[in-house]
Amino acid sequence: MNSDPNNPEVLASLRNELEASPIVAALAACGIMATTTGGFTADFRAEAPGEVRVMVKSQDLARAKTALEEFSQQQSEIDWSQVDVGQPD
Repeated sequence: MNSDPNNPEVLASLRNELEASPIVAALAACGIMATTTGGFTADFRAEAPGEVRVMVKSQDLARAKTALEEFSQQQSEIDWSQVDVGQPD
C-alpha cells in the first residue's frame, strides 16, 4: 500500500514559534509549503515543556531537509560582528 504524498511529516522540532517561523519562511522561498503546530502549548509557562513542529508534506520531506540544511549553514556563516543592528533604545 502506498502512503499518501500529502501526509504531514515532521521536519524539525523547536522550542517556540520565534525559532520556527524563519524556517517556514525559508522553505516558502524554496517553493515548499510548510506549517507549524504546537505554538499555543509551546509558549505556555508550565512544568511540561512544549515544542513547535515544522510540518511539510511527505512528498516534500527530502527537499525540505536539504533546504533546511542549506538555510542552517547560511545562518552560521553570518558574521554578526559586522551586522549593524542599530542603537539600543
